[in-house]
Parts: sequence; structure tokens; C-alpha cells
Amino acid sequence: MSTPWGELKLSRFPEDPRDRLRAWDASDAYLLEHLSEQAVDLSGSLVVLGDRWGALVTALAAHRPVQITDSYLGQEATRANLARNGVEPGTVGLLTTQDTPPERIDVLLVRVPKSLALLEDQLLRLAPAVHEGTVVVGTGMVKEIHTSTLTLFERILGPTRTSLARRKARLIFCAPDPARERPANPWPYAYTLPDGIGAVSGRRVVNHAGVFCADRLDIGTRFFLRHLPDTRGARRVVDLGCGNGVVGTALALDNPRAEVLFTDESFQAIASAQATYQANDVPGHAEFRVGDGLSGVAAGSVDLVLNNPPFHSHLATTDTTAWRMFTGARRVLRPGGELWVVGNRHLGYHVKLRRLFGNCHLVAGDPKFVVLRAVKR
Repeated sequence: MSTPWGELKLSRFPEDPRDRLRAWDASDAYLLEHLSEQAVDLSGSLVVLGDRWGALVTALAAHRPVQITDSYLGQEATRANLARNGVEPGTVGLLTTQDTPPERIDVLLVRVPKSLALLEDQLLRLAPAVHEGTVVVGTGMVKEIHTSTLTLFERILGPTRTSLARRKARLIFCAPDPARERPANPWPYAYTLPDGIGAVSGRRVVNHAGVFCADRLDIGTRFFLRHLPDTRGARRVVDLGCGNGVVGTALALDNPRAEVLFTDESFQAIASAQATYQANDVPGHAEFRVGDGLSGVAAGSVDLVLNNPPFHSHLATTDTTAWRMFTGARRVLRPGGELWVVGNRHLGYHVKLRRLFGNCHLVAGDPKFVVLRAVKR
């Protein structure tokens, strides 16, 4: 990546030769060009929110920025990219969206996230640190920035306008108004689950901002909950890509003797899963782990993995994440252990599972979703 601060070598994490997606895009480049062209003073407290793979903080490392991200993979990519480009450890501060934000922010750079709720939550958390002289610049691809995005900046921070588009990217300029009366932060959001979905019927679910379908139970998970396996013989179960943890919580309620591992690469998701589990006074033992899929889980140590894999990486449609989840599941399952997957019918996960496990069984299906079971031989 060419930047006003030099050439950078960047990669996503984990590095995969089959993944041809770049670790930066035109919106990252546009923001960096603007900072250089306008000679923005970066000598104060510099915070970068939502930097996806570390391109922004790597380019600006000399100014000792603080990165705030919801993504474990994005944070690990940042660590690797900083090292790859010769940045000393500790130069860049690495915070998660669950951490306490800096007390003062002189320059706030925002890579607009896919989730408007996450943007709302983070702007409300950061607003007390923003002052009248703070430079606030957002960036995103044109199709990521909507009227609702601008309204959010204006409602929370102050008057907001946008730039002209450049290479299908756009900037957001916001003039902070410390006297502006801000709304209360509505996150995390809790609601009662409907009946007819097994052990979690009528139970509470807690969602932090940015978690998929945070204000309601999505139809894929609803379908999955109606067709979960009998877990009475399982000792160790994994809710892989757990989101708000409702699937793993259902299993824990159904089989209190099982040890349930909730894992996700989103810090917001793991916080949600833990809050959902605790809100329902679930008996038994659970572990909550932010990480890269099933890395760190011992081979052959798991009886059952349940998975609703994502098929998007930001704006890109890709099966790379699903394939890595499936291969990770096969590695950690004991012989006879099972992987249960729910997914959109058109994604054809049965083909991948047959190739990897040598078998795949249709448990249930409707016009939109299928639940599939693969057994490790």
C-alpha cells in the first residue's frame, strides 16, 4: 500500500494463500491522503476506531495512535503488520471495543463499520473524550455511508458533512459540539426469547452493539434451535462463532453436565454470550474465549461443535471463514464426534463437509435454511 508516509507491506490475519482480499481499501487510502494534504496536526492524542486490518495505525505509527477494534482477527493483523513494517512493540496502543476508552481525544479517525449499532455505541462511549478542537474524520466506501450514518455523527458529536467521492470512497467531517445533549447509550440490549425454540424458550438474551441481529432472534438461529442434537452423552461442546451465545446456552440448559466453550472473534459477541449465559443462571461449566476459531483447542478433545458460519468478510462474499471453521472442527473433534451446521441452502455447505469429513447428513431443511450433520470417522 502506497501512503504519504511510505510504502507498507500489509496482510490480513490469518494469512491464507487462498484469500486474495487486500488488507486495505480505497477508503483507507483516501483518509491518509486527506490527513497529509490538509497537514492535520497529529501531535496530540490520536484514536483510530474500526481500523480493519491495521493499515491506518501502521501508516500513522510515528504519531503513537490508539486503535479500538471489535475484531480479534483485525487486532492480530495489526500486530503482524506493525512488526512487518518495523514498528516497535508498544508504539501503537491496542484496545478493544469493550475496553475503557482514552480520557482525551485530539484526533478521532473512524473507519465506518458495517453495523450502525456498533458505531452508535462507540461514538457514545468516545464522546466524553472529544472536545471542541478535536478533529473528527470518518471514512468508508460510498455504499457503506448512508444518511443514517451522517445523522448518527451529527446527533452524538456535532455538525457533519461529507466529501466528494474518490475511487468510490468518501470522507465524513464532523465538528464536535461539547454542549450537545447526547442520548443515553441503549447498549447492551436485552429481550425475552419466543416460545417454541427448545430449552431457551422464554429466556433472556443480551446483545452488545454490533452482534448479528442484536434486536431480535434471527431466523437462521431460530431454525437451528428447533433442530439441535441430543447432547446427553456429550462432555465437551463448542458453540463456534457463538454471537450472543443463545445456541450454546440452549445446550448448557439441556445438558448441565457438559462443558460448553463459547468462541468468537468478536469482543462484543463474547461479552454478549457471557451476559446471556449469566442472565439465565445456567448450571454447569462454561468457558468464553475470544480467538481465531478453534485455535488453542486440543485435537480430539471435543464431542460436538455447533456452527452458524458467516459468509461475508465486511463487503466481500467469501467461504474462506466457513472452510476454516469446518477444518478446525474436524481437528478438535474426537472420533465419532459431530459437527452440526446451519446455513442458507444456496451456500452448498454439504459439498464442503462431504469433501472434508467424507459424509454429510441433512437433519432438517426449509426453503431457506438447512441443518447439516457431519461425523468424524
